[in-house]
Amino acid sequence: MSLKEKIKTLATEYAADVISYRRHLHAHPELSFEEVQTAKFVADQLESFGVKVQRGVADTGVVGIIEGKNPSKKIIALRADMDALPIEEKNEVTYKSQNNGVMHACGHDAHTASLLGTSRILSAIKNEFEGTVKLIFQPGEEKIPGGASLMIKAGVLQNPRPANILGQHVMTMIPAGKVGFREGMYMASADEIYVTVKGKGGHAAMPDKNIDPILIASHIIIALQQIVSRNCDPRIPCVLSFGNIIGKGATNVIPEEVKIEGTFRTLNEAWRKEAHVKMKKMAEAIAEGMGGSCEFTILNGYPFLKNDPALTQRMKANAEELLGKENVIDLDLWMAAEDFAYYTQELDACFYRLGVRNDARGITSGVHTATFDIDEAALQTGSALMAWLAVKELGN
Repeated sequence: MSLKEKIKTLATEYAADVISYRRHLHAHPELSFEEVQTAKFVADQLESFGVKVQRGVADTGVVGIIEGKNPSKKIIALRADMDALPIEEKNEVTYKSQNNGVMHACGHDAHTASLLGTSRILSAIKNEFEGTVKLIFQPGEEKIPGGASLMIKAGVLQNPRPANILGQHVMTMIPAGKVGFREGMYMASADEIYVTVKGKGGHAAMPDKNIDPILIASHIIIALQQIVSRNCDPRIPCVLSFGNIIGKGATNVIPEEVKIEGTFRTLNEAWRKEAHVKMKKMAEAIAEGMGGSCEFTILNGYPFLKNDPALTQRMKANAEELLGKENVIDLDLWMAAEDFAYYTQELDACFYRLGVRNDARGITSGVHTATFDIDEAALQTGSALMAWLAVKELGN
């Protein structure tokens, strides 16, 4: 039996267990940097597969090592994230979240379960490939500063240092059984914006006696869109969105201050820095010109995510060999962000998408929603593919 067929056979054999891993994780989600029980579950499973395990990396991270023949010949890293989101699940399923207000609504349970399946496959065939596979199960992808950055600071890319790294993320727009790749720039940087507009509160019937922070805030929000529409080179993808405004006034009360929260995303680091300066300057000037003041804070988030072209070409070709060309698609630019981007700044990397959609079964909800779910058949695809990509790259 060829190595490819052996991987496919093992993925089928382990499929039910991988689904059980995912359901356990889904039922017991933990928020970013609180993944204590998740990390224990992952480490315990890895050790049961015979994998060497390091616990407590960056507190709740887990690292596994699988050595094949001639382990120093080449090292490749495989990564999964483990944290959940502060969302109350609305799905009525047997594996529904048991932690009120916390849910695996971004598929990190699937990423972790799939990599556990991959780990089990690779452990079973470790005498049939050369090199070493480093398994990275990281915390805190959903929260700045990002678990990836903390894992890197903790030395996850050292001793041994991988030549490259692969990451896999579910995508609800792609049917289960299919995967997607994109070379070069793929995902945006993401910064958090926090604005406090201060005025002078009072009775809404006497606006001349007050300095209205709600009016000032509305001018700032509209004006800041010029940063994108009139200052950004149209060839540079760029998004500025505000998702939260808090005034705490009333129909007849002008509040003392208004808080605004938003996100700024782009795919160009020079423009990113320039835009930060422009936004702060514009907001402060508008507030001052209208008699108020403005505190404008930007938290630098994740950098842009870039896939190494040569590595990604190889991974796409290898995926076509395993799954069939008809099941491998090209991806468009994506203005969402991912802390896997930190790894792409350090190593040749490939971050690809695993389809989890099933229209016939109504599994169509997007990530970060209370009804998100996956077609669990995708877990078998994910486990087999990552194992196949790893051994092919080790032999490259």
